[in-house]
Amino acid sequence: MVEISKKAWKQNSGEKDVKSLKKGKQDRWRAYRKSLRMALLISCMTLAGLGIWSVYERIPRSIKLKVGEEQVLRMGLPVEGEIRKIETGEEAVAAGEQDPSNIPAGSIHIDLSDTVTMRADALSSYRMDLKLFGIIPFKQVDIEVIREKLVTPVGVPVGIYLKTDGILVVGVGDFISLSGREVSPAKYLLKSGDYILSVDGKAVEDKAGFTRMIEESGGYPVVLSIRRDGEEFTVEVQPVQNQSGSYKVGIWVRDNAQGVGTLTFVDSEGNFGALGHGINDVDTSIVMEVKGGTLYGTDIIAIKKGRRGEPGEMTGMIEYEDSNILGVIDDNTAQGVFGTCDEAFFSRITGEPIPIGLKQEVETGPAQILCAVDGEPRYYDIVIKECHLDHGNVNRGIELQVTDPELIALTGGIIQGMSGAPIIQNGKLVGAVTHVLVNDSTSGYGIFIEEMLETETEKSVG
Repeated sequence: MVEISKKAWKQNSGEKDVKSLKKGKQDRWRAYRKSLRMALLISCMTLAGLGIWSVYERIPRSIKLKVGEEQVLRMGLPVEGEIRKIETGEEAVAAGEQDPSNIPAGSIHIDLSDTVTMRADALSSYRMDLKLFGIIPFKQVDIEVIREKLVTPVGVPVGIYLKTDGILVVGVGDFISLSGREVSPAKYLLKSGDYILSVDGKAVEDKAGFTRMIEESGGYPVVLSIRRDGEEFTVEVQPVQNQSGSYKVGIWVRDNAQGVGTLTFVDSEGNFGALGHGINDVDTSIVMEVKGGTLYGTDIIAIKKGRRGEPGEMTGMIEYEDSNILGVIDDNTAQGVFGTCDEAFFSRITGEPIPIGLKQEVETGPAQILCAVDGEPRYYDIVIKECHLDHGNVNRGIELQVTDPELIALTGGIIQGMSGAPIIQNGKLVGAVTHVLVNDSTSGYGIFIEEMLETETEKSVG
């Protein structure tokens, strides 16, 4: 009897083990399925988010329309909304006429999944409030009506000299004082990217002047007027003698910048735009704030071909003489360098003015760039591969590739110094070359011309 009980106990125990194994296996399978469902849900949400972000980027934050011309938008996006006119009372005065456009003063429904044609016959401004799938508030787009603008593409290399507005602090460091101690008088007071405007109320013109003012302090504290991120304030710094006996505050500064680029366009009044991007300080990588500069003629004396992993370069010789001046520089911005040509240079520009092409007019497909890499400016074939209407980096709105065998043979494609080369498509100036891809010298990026002309179009609207 006892033996039977033992067998029964063993059998019962074995059944329990089997059940326990099955239950464990079922639990693991349930956990696996739960994890799989969670991973699938996260993947679907990620893909949906990327899709929504892609739609968001394909809609520009602002759209410009040429007065009196029909503009066609073919976006094919699941977005709907309303267009409303912004009533300021100024546009009617500027236009001197009523606005017989097809955009009413109230509002109009718009569906970007379909082809949309817009036209405005007077200078005005509108706002488009868009909803994803016509339900979810999505994006607000400003619509600005501008005058037609004709500009002359230039495409010649130029020398650029910029004078900073104040002196730029590029670094703060330590040095050994006369007593042998390691000191850093400006530490925690100044930082890279600051502009020093004055010392004890006296304007700072250049590095030499600043160095002289610090030396003349005799070691007494000086008050520096600083501009940082657009705001001005003062700090007090006490210079210390270094081991040579000179008074220092422990900073490195810069008061100018030079370089070679390409002149993009000139308008009928002699205003020019170049580079398609700003000139950045080599140490701080920020766009330099300038109070002026000079445009010089330059001769290209050498071309280094671009190769995979190694960008090419145009080497220019610049003579910094009055006789070689082509114009004055007023602004250095993220969109380029701008100023006015002198009369002698302006009279030598013989190209024909052409219309500008707005973002929505630029198409993927064949285009040309105008540049002078072997003397006179010539047109070379390219292909526009992609257009990013709302790219976070305005200098990379156009993706392009050089296809012209002659240019590839000369330069390997896009090289440094070619920044600013105008991009022409369908008889219109649509942009300018800005960057080259390090791993493919035939490919690069460009800026839309309307980004470069933003200041001028704002003036036109008045």
